[in-house]
Amino acid sequence: MSRPKISVVGAGSVGVACATELARREVGEIVLVDVSPDLPAGRALDLSQSGPIGGFHVPVTGTDDYEATAGSRVVVITAGTPRRPGMSREDLFSVNSRTIRAVTERAAGASPESVLILVTNPLDVMTCLAWKVSGFPKKRVMGQAGVLDSARLRGFIAEACGVSPLDVAAVTLGGHGDTMLPLTRYATVGGLPLETFLSEEQIRAVVDRTRAGGAEIVNLLKNGSAAIAPGLAAARMAESVARNSRRVMPCSVLLEGEYGCRGVFMGVPAVLGSGGVERIVEVALSPEETAAFRASAEAVRRGIEKLEPQGDGNGT
Repeated sequence: MSRPKISVVGAGSVGVACATELARREVGEIVLVDVSPDLPAGRALDLSQSGPIGGFHVPVTGTDDYEATAGSRVVVITAGTPRRPGMSREDLFSVNSRTIRAVTERAAGASPESVLILVTNPLDVMTCLAWKVSGFPKKRVMGQAGVLDSARLRGFIAEACGVSPLDVAAVTLGGHGDTMLPLTRYATVGGLPLETFLSEEQIRAVVDRTRAGGAEIVNLLKNGSAAIAPGLAAARMAESVARNSRRVMPCSVLLEGEYGCRGVFMGVPAVLGSGGVERIVEVALSPEETAAFRASAEAVRRGIEKLEPQGDGNGT
């Protein structure tokens, strides 16, 4: 049986973390792409040499040539400038929109039947830009944010409860940023409601820390941003698509009436299979949650409205 090809655009920390997880799980052949040929070639060689230690064996290529990505089943785009202390995700809009436009054109041209997974910030807006530039159907373009944000929420809940994060189930919706909506009302610890373990005040503190989770890491690193968790999250999304696992994961997708929103990319639960976004899962929201979700959508919409058409494939 032939292995699916998965290309990771960007050989920085996030791209390497993603490629490493894909290799460790032997999801398929991996192509690591970056603007300089030496960087991805070196990363690919290092990753290949870790196989005998990690107990995996998959072909890994590092290159600056998008021809090597041709026929990819999934393309994960991590290229772009990371945040620095004091910067918001939106501060990256101008520089990263140029990068995403360029790499999407090349990746989509080489693999016109692929599924695109965006990781670059500002996530929801960059995912919309990739959709416009690629001309792909909406189900084949998605953004990685909800898997990461939900992992942060689960981790902070576990820490507050003094339990293993493996026993915590929780999900976040909305835009990837300060307006995200952690759905603590649905969160459980060992199958029990979160309120069994934490007070209302403690839950609010967990929500606030989740929303600022990325900034907390940026401020600690001083010269970089989160890499390991975003990379692993994108890899798990790519795996579900490549293996048609049909995992339910929160990711940024184009809404066309779901959750009362239209024409905006937002984080919602979705079934990920061989076709990309196989189905959007709608969950009942309270009036307060609905208001918060729509406020988050408006924040994302303002970013999307800044995008210039410049020949975008979907004509919007």
